[in-house]
Amino acid sequence: MSGLSGAAAIVGIGATEFSKESGRSELQLGCEAVTAAIADAGLKPSDVDGLVTFTAESSSEIHIARNVGIGDFTFFSRVGYGGGAAAGTVAHAAAAIHAGLADVVVCWRSFNERSGERYGLGQANRPMDTNADRAAYSWMTPFGLSTPAQWVAMFAQRYMHEYGATSEDFGRVSVLSRARAATNPAAHFYGRPITLEEHQASRWIAEPLHLLDCCQETDGGQAIVLVSAERAKDLPNKPVHVVGASQAAGEDQHMMTSYYRDSISGIPEMGLVGDQLWAQSGLTAADMDAAIIYDHFTPFVLSQLEELGFCGRGEAPDFIKSGALDIDGAVPMNTHGGQLGEAYLHGMNGIAEAVRLIRGTSVNQPKTVENVVVTAGTGVPTSGLVLGAR
Repeated sequence: MSGLSGAAAIVGIGATEFSKESGRSELQLGCEAVTAAIADAGLKPSDVDGLVTFTAESSSEIHIARNVGIGDFTFFSRVGYGGGAAAGTVAHAAAAIHAGLADVVVCWRSFNERSGERYGLGQANRPMDTNADRAAYSWMTPFGLSTPAQWVAMFAQRYMHEYGATSEDFGRVSVLSRARAATNPAAHFYGRPITLEEHQASRWIAEPLHLLDCCQETDGGQAIVLVSAERAKDLPNKPVHVVGASQAAGEDQHMMTSYYRDSISGIPEMGLVGDQLWAQSGLTAADMDAAIIYDHFTPFVLSQLEELGFCGRGEAPDFIKSGALDIDGAVPMNTHGGQLGEAYLHGMNGIAEAVRLIRGTSVNQPKTVENVVVTAGTGVPTSGLVLGAR
C-alpha cells in the first residue's frame, strides 16, 4: 500500500438540488454546495485552508472563499479534462493533506450545464480559437464528428464489431441507472424508471447510441470536504478513507477522439487508473462491495468494467446480464442513479454517493459496503478512487 493510502478521509458532502433551470449563478450554486458540505462535516468555513476544482469551473477559488466565509487558504489546485477531473480533485486534496500543505480541503464543481453552456453540443457553434485541442478537433469535425455522442459512437461501433455486443447490451446500463434513480428523491428522474423496450424505442442520437444511452444535462453543485484520517476521528460523520487515488492519460490520448490507437475498443487510461488503485490499496476488483462507474454514455461503462478487472475483454455484456450490478448482486453499481438518472455533475455526485454507501445512508443501500471504487470521465485523461471504511 502507498503512503497516501488512508492518509485522508472524506468527512463532509453537500449539494444543491439538481435541475434543468437553477435560476441562479454558478457562483451561487458553488457557494451553496460548499457551505452545505462544510456544515455536514461539522466544521466552520474558517477551518478550510484548501480548495480544489476543475479547470472548467467558472467560479474562482477567491470568490468561493470570500462569499462562503473562508479566510486565508494555503493550497489551491485545478484539474483538467472535464469529467475526467472528478476523482482527481480528491486525489489532489488527499495529496495536499498528506504533504502538509493544507488541513481542511474542499473539492467542488458547479455549473448551469442545462440552462447555460451545454457540453453536449461539442464543437458545434463554438467560437473559433487557436488552442491545440481545437486544432486536433479540426481533423474530426469536417467529417461530422462534432459532438460527444458522435465521438463515443465510433468507439461503440468498434466494440460491437469486435465482441458481438448489441444496442440492448448498452441499454441494460441505462435501465439499471434509471431504476436506481427512480427510488432516489434527489434524482432528476425520480419515479421515472424505463424498460429495455423504451430504451430501444428512443430516438437515435448517433448510431449506435439512442437518446437513452446519453446522460442528461444538469444545473447544480456538489462539494466534498477532506481532512486527515487522524482529524476525521473527532468529527461527527463516519470517516470515508481515501484508500486509493489516481490519475492517468494513455498513450496517444486525445480528447474523446483517440482514434489513432491500434485498438479503440478499450479505455487504456482507465486500465492504468485501475492498476494504480489496486497497487495503492492492496485490493482488487473482487474486493469492491459497490462501484460508481462514470456513465455519461452507456458503452463506456462496459469498457470500464473490463479495464478495472471486474470481467474480461468483451465479457461485460454477459457480466451485466448476470445481475452482478444489481443491488443484491456481487458489485452494486450507481446506486444513486448515475449521471443517466440522478444528475450530470461531472462525476462529483458519484463520489458523494460512494460516501453515502460507506456511511450506510444511500437510498439504495446494499447490506454491507466496506470498499467502493469510483471512476471519472472516460475518453479523456481520467482519474479514479477507492474509498473505504478503514
